[in-house]
Amino acid sequence: MSISPITNPQGAAIAPASLQSDRQWWATQWIDLMNSYRFKKRLERGWIYARKGHVKSILFRDRKVIAKVQGTDPKPYHVSLWLTPLSDEDWQYVVNTLYQRAIFSAKLLAGEMPHNIEEVFSANGLRLFPFNLNDVHSRCNCPDKANPCKHVSAVYYLLGDRFGEDPFVLFQLRGRTREQILTALRQQRQQALGTADSSAALVVPEFHLDPQRYWAYGASLDPSLVVITSPTSGEGLLDVLGPIPLALDGEAGDYSDQQQAHLQGFLRQVYQTVSQQAMIQAMTQGQGKD
Repeated sequence: MSISPITNPQGAAIAPASLQSDRQWWATQWIDLMNSYRFKKRLERGWIYARKGHVKSILFRDRKVIAKVQGTDPKPYHVSLWLTPLSDEDWQYVVNTLYQRAIFSAKLLAGEMPHNIEEVFSANGLRLFPFNLNDVHSRCNCPDKANPCKHVSAVYYLLGDRFGEDPFVLFQLRGRTREQILTALRQQRQQALGTADSSAALVVPEFHLDPQRYWAYGASLDPSLVVITSPTSGEGLLDVLGPIPLALDGEAGDYSDQQQAHLQGFLRQVYQTVSQQAMIQAMTQGQGKD
């Protein structure tokens, strides 16, 4: 893997502005981090190594970056870089905050790393991106005692391009892979929906309904809770319906007031008898056979 960096340690452009603008945000952040390093000469030698293709390979293995850099020795030097990983508790705080901020979790689930993801970490007193190069730990088996040496610096520059291609490797260097973060977010969503196990089958209780007993009530009525009485005066069915509009046999017109009163009196007596029988049946319901 050999990719030219965006700028040299002095900040001079090595590509047209249009190409620089196409660089992804994370790569630019990483290059800016290196350009803030005070030992410019060390980075300058590393930039030359990276430009000439001396970095033979870069691998992300667990929480470390493992690289081989060809120096003056026939055998490549072995370089390793790593960040201080976050604890399990810290990651739980981060995942909770990611889930609470829907825009972040939506972008992550869509495979996109939000540029302002650092807000989630800073809200919990943490950092995803290194504050400066002193936060990046490195080791090289070359005889140079300086750290970073030119071999480490060469890997620094190419890491910017790697972060631009896949910024999720920053999660990996902090202790969580992309898959682990997405799985944790999905679990949060399932718990919020009350479906912690999304693969569990929905259990539907069985109901045995008898249409003939749809209106039946098998338990005894508690007299302290239910009081059954006849309707009071003025609240009966005939009182609510008012005059009955029936015509005389063979004649047009309505019944006289006397005839209306006679008919209503008869029906009122019928309804009263029916009400009494209904009350008796209701009060004895459940005490014997229906």
